[in-house]
Amino acid sequence: MDLFLQLLANGLINGSHYALLGLGFGLIFSTTRIVHFAYGPIFTFAAYTAWLISGSMGLPLIVGIAGAVLVAALLGTGSYLTLYRALERNGAPPLIPLIASLGLTIVLENLVGVLFGTGVRTLDVDSSVHFLGPVFFTSIHVWQVVSFVVIAVALGAFLRRTRYGRAILAMTDDPEMARVIGIDTLKVSIIVFALGSAISAVPAVMVLLKDGASTHMGFAAVFMGFVAVIVGGVGSLRGAIAGGYLVGLVESLGLWQIPTEWQGSISFVVLFLMIMLRPQGLFSMARK
Repeated sequence: MDLFLQLLANGLINGSHYALLGLGFGLIFSTTRIVHFAYGPIFTFAAYTAWLISGSMGLPLIVGIAGAVLVAALLGTGSYLTLYRALERNGAPPLIPLIASLGLTIVLENLVGVLFGTGVRTLDVDSSVHFLGPVFFTSIHVWQVVSFVVIAVALGAFLRRTRYGRAILAMTDDPEMARVIGIDTLKVSIIVFALGSAISAVPAVMVLLKDGASTHMGFAAVFMGFVAVIVGGVGSLRGAIAGGYLVGLVESLGLWQIPTEWQGSISFVVLFLMIMLRPQGLFSMARK
């Protein structure tokens, strides 16, 4: 039972991380219909930016997090304006932005190596261990869960209570109708690329604090964000959260009976089963 409780706690912690990745990736994907695989290297850039500011320059961690969020937002906005927007204006079929995003991913990954080097970068912070009965967790784990809750609540309030938030929801539901009723879809696309990319900076910094930053860390981030969105249902941010937690729990609890070396394969199995059994996801949005 002690092992089960520890695995359950680990699943909730990992689920918070995956849900946050799903929120950022899903916000972009569900609004613009662009499969933004460059979300991964932008995640990596955010982690290295935090390391540069707080590790190399010695500034407070909160300054490093702010810098990471700003850099991620700028990279996300720049990728849309310089790449995807041109493809939209030319009426490119959906496959072309997908291929372009893969090319941008390669460019940004190599740029990270050029600017920061290819070694792992770590950031030393005080991280105490806490016990709750038989379950233990660290301060960084607490920050992971709290950061997800804060961002999810703030994003929900923004989407429900602001003009641009409601415009994002309208565009998510039906982009063509959003244009017909006068919503500035260009501005909305810029906002979601900035917001979604900025959200990715927070879990990026958490990974930096736990494991360090590496040039290829973005692949796992964009993959888990993609899995969370597909499992939860394209177009549903609540679904992305549910998908992230489901994958985190299944991945962790699976270790109860499955050898540790197979843990990385569990998310692939979940994605495969969801596509086969319920391709619309857990909370898919019905579209007319």
